[in-house]
Amino acid sequence: MVRPLNALLTAQFLSAFVDNMILFIILAVINGQGYPDYYLPLVQSTFLFSYIVLAPWVGRFADKNCKTQVLIIGNLLKATGIVMLMLGLNPALCYAVVGTGAVVYSPAKYGILPELTSGEDELLQANSKLEGFTILAILTGSVAGGALSDKSIFLSLLVCLFLYGASVFFNTLIPQRQGNALILYKRAVREFKTDNHSLWQSPAGRFSLLGTGAFWLVSAVLRMIIIAWLPVTLGINSNTQISLIIAVTGVGIAIGAVVTPYLITLKTYTRCLYYGIGMALCIFAFTQINSLFMTLFFLLLSGCLGGIFIVPMNTCLQQVGHHTIGAGKTIAIQNFVENTFMFIGVAAYTLATREGTSINTSITATGVVLLLVVALMFFSPKRLAR
Repeated sequence: MVRPLNALLTAQFLSAFVDNMILFIILAVINGQGYPDYYLPLVQSTFLFSYIVLAPWVGRFADKNCKTQVLIIGNLLKATGIVMLMLGLNPALCYAVVGTGAVVYSPAKYGILPELTSGEDELLQANSKLEGFTILAILTGSVAGGALSDKSIFLSLLVCLFLYGASVFFNTLIPQRQGNALILYKRAVREFKTDNHSLWQSPAGRFSLLGTGAFWLVSAVLRMIIIAWLPVTLGINSNTQISLIIAVTGVGIAIGAVVTPYLITLKTYTRCLYYGIGMALCIFAFTQINSLFMTLFFLLLSGCLGGIFIVPMNTCLQQVGHHTIGAGKTIAIQNFVENTFMFIGVAAYTLATREGTSINTSITATGVVLLLVVALMFFSPKRLAR
């Protein structure tokens, strides 16, 4: 008999694995059909936009309904996006549908953790495992997407469909608990604004939202930059090789997520700021790197520091939300903030690419943004309040 938490971790791994395969499959489609250089970050923007538009409703949807069923619905929506790609529809539209499935899925996968654990320490460990499995999926999914798309785009899409189906199977092994049927949708936007304000008013909530938003902004932009940087700097053009190199960051984040409970507790979560500073310094290093070894080293190091930076903030925010506005609504707001940050970052990078801005300038700007946000968090007079 599979334990509920293990079933969740397996389902999350499979679902996230496919999520990261798709980006490299779409990259192969874009290259094969002659789309302009800025089209990949544009496609990424449609995915992120789904999170922003649907944020007021998905948290309530997760809290109102059985979270196990919500996970299944999210996976089925993602599978619909795959079918659309197989039919030859526009990649931006297809990725937007996958994004819709992801935004439905996310509040439930995090919101269900307090139901499957007991106590702060167990919740932190479960978060660490979930992040570790997610990053492992990013790592292996990116590699699989790059390798399979180099061989056959249609075959890679069939694999995506099969794995989403497997994720749905493991979703069914998680106990079904009734949601809160009293939650309504008619005032979703107004209440979303109120809940958003409530989390930002909490020092711990504000700290976590700002930090996780900055982390994912930098991560999203950096991945786009590295995809463009590798052919220019190292002469690497193969999807398989690019995905393998980018996956090293995932290895680092997985390592960081695993060691986090040994370095930081929920009571000392603000220590993660020092690791954020280290991550920013690693980003600056890419303006000077011109060898594969140093590229791999700094991707691994930045990933490790980033993992330690984000895990405590995720846990802290879940605790705040679980005791205030509700776990599902908290994760929806977190997704809204993170994806708004990412959308702004990727949109700015898209525009910069269209205007011919150099890659090194984009790298420097990305590192500066992270440093500025960490500085804001560090010098906030209420940053130690809980």
